[in-house]
Amino acid sequence: MILGLIVTSAVGVLLIVIGIINFNGNINSLHSYHRSRVKPEDVLPFGRLVGIGMMIMGVAFLVFGVLITFSSYYKNHLLSIIAYIVMGGGIVVGTSLSFYAMIKYNGGIF
Repeated sequence: MILGLIVTSAVGVLLIVIGIINFNGNINSLHSYHRSRVKPEDVLPFGRLVGIGMMIMGVAFLVFGVLITFSSYYKNHLLSIIAYIVMGGGIVVGTSLSFYAMIKYNGGIF
């Protein structure tokens, strides 16, 4: 139970930190083909969109870990359902925002 909280929290914090780095215009953490055709003047808006997407996913991981921990501790299945909805929603929204940025500023996802 506590190990799950630690792991999801660590992943969440890592995604948030990488998201902040990308948000500030440093997109070196992205694979080269994701940044290959991004114009120099588009690096900051591209990094901001990708960064926001990563931060959304990071927050979703943190909330998931907390809700799952409380769900296990209090034996409340509704909390675990909410946790999975938050996690799924965060991953879908964050990934969609990142893909949108890649399509808009790089011309494609691959």
